[in-house]
Amino acid sequence: MFGRSLEKAYIEVLAGVRQGTRIKVLFNPAEYSLERANAYKATALPGLGSPLIQFVNGDAATLSMDLFLDDWTDPNGPPSDIPLLGGADGAKSVKDRIDEIIALLDIDRTLHAPPPVRFVWGPLRFEAVIEKIGRKTSLFRPDGTPARASLSISFKEFRAAFDICLESPDKTKRRQIDVSESIWTIADKEFGDPRRWRVIAAASDVDDPRSLRPGDWLRVPPLEVSNALNRTQ
Repeated sequence: MFGRSLEKAYIEVLAGVRQGTRIKVLFNPAEYSLERANAYKATALPGLGSPLIQFVNGDAATLSMDLFLDDWTDPNGPPSDIPLLGGADGAKSVKDRIDEIIALLDIDRTLHAPPPVRFVWGPLRFEAVIEKIGRKTSLFRPDGTPARASLSISFKEFRAAFDICLESPDKTKRRQIDVSESIWTIADKEFGDPRRWRVIAAASDVDDPRSLRPGDWLRVPPLEVSNALNRTQ
């Protein structure tokens, strides 16, 4: 165990013009915080001493940590009269390291959004977008350039749209018809096929789809129910 080399943490860019770039941290974090929560809706009903609690959705997990940067221990640090530690691998100044990480908050020209990243440290692999970065500088070179700093980074769990499984055991949803919608457009949005309007009509007890008006409510069954009913038609 003690004979192993130190596993270095890094941030990997997953998409955009910098896809595949790995940013190694100078020092592994001393600790990190991983939080996850669920969102619930409280509905008050007359005659009850407490509201009904209904699950709404799961919130994205958040990974938070502080990264320490110091030119005095960086191979490309301050003047030669200051003793340096470490080797020549990844030789970058504190300023360079700060700029490289903060640039992950910039909008990528091909994604039109900041790029998703993956934080990797041993068994920990966390795919996310960087939500915020706080910087505290505690030491400077004579010209004012940062020589020692800490970055407080918050990663928000990221899941691409194509990773979401449409074939799910979710309960039937209720959809209100908008002014610009019809039962056919809703079927197209929910199931990818406007011909599946009959599935929604059957679940909503609608005999004449042309009688529907904006503001009316429809019941949309799960996709696997739609698939089963569609095969029988």
